[in-house]
Amino acid sequence: MFPSLRLWLRRGNDFARHDKSWTRVLYPWREIGCMARAIWKGSISFGLVNIPIALYAATRREEFKFRLLRKSDLSPVNYKRVAEKDGKEVPWDQIVKGYEYEKGKYVVLKDEDFERVDLEATQTVDIQDFVDQEEIDPMFFYKPYYLEPQKGGDKAYALLRDALKDSGKVGIAKVVIKTRQYLAGVKPEDGALVLELMHFADELADPGKLHVPKKTEVGKRERNMAKSLIDSMSSKWNPREVQGRLSRSAHGSDRRKSGSWRERNRRKTAKSSQTDQGDRSGFRFAEEPGTNRREEKGDVQIAQEESAAREESGITV
Repeated sequence: MFPSLRLWLRRGNDFARHDKSWTRVLYPWREIGCMARAIWKGSISFGLVNIPIALYAATRREEFKFRLLRKSDLSPVNYKRVAEKDGKEVPWDQIVKGYEYEKGKYVVLKDEDFERVDLEATQTVDIQDFVDQEEIDPMFFYKPYYLEPQKGGDKAYALLRDALKDSGKVGIAKVVIKTRQYLAGVKPEDGALVLELMHFADELADPGKLHVPKKTEVGKRERNMAKSLIDSMSSKWNPREVQGRLSRSAHGSDRRKSGSWRERNRRKTAKSSQTDQGDRSGFRFAEEPGTNRREEKGDVQIAQEESAAREESGITV
């Protein structure tokens, strides 16, 4: 990375840490997030209508990624492809794909077999039917994509969006993404058209097989108590607030641990430097009685106390 670019990014991080509005200026891709690049460009097709569109992912996942390390020296651990029969490593050119139809019995599939069933990626959202949205169980929907009109398609896009909104209908379509065909619904959402992938009927588990109470006799007093509890905990749906609470809970322990590690490393370096100076002058620094808190309380408790002290003073690591 060029020095000037590295300096610009470092300054950007400093600004953004204190003023979140700088994030939009310095890092615009953080605002548009997962919509930075289209997955593919194609069209919505139904009847004789063809609307040019681009397909964008509507969701993204942010999560910690952990590496498996060897405890003694923190060396990353890698995996190898080994055969169950003799434990020997298998190179890629010796690997084939097979379907296990019985325990230990396989049918090997070749590239030609996959080519025969490979679906052509037409990059078309082919709407087959329009149905009332209320008739569709929400359990069928599972992954949304945004549809953006392309050049010359604005008017037809807006007409379809508004017509679906006014009629309460959903377009049931088939679409090929990468090499797989999906069932999907096209519906209006916040001024845009959304393509939401759907499960097929046989992919949903039957809830009738669950051992749940059919009907129980509940007294009026208990029912009122349950309603009161629900009312006392009711609030307006605020996804950002919920995300904030979960993020603080999930990231807090990791930040505290990394912060205490940095603090311990700093103290260790300072103590080592002080000891070296004492050795050079012909004597060692002696600890005062009762100052060796680490032996009395242990590393974990000391780390918790240090983290709590930093949080009270407003110091972030």
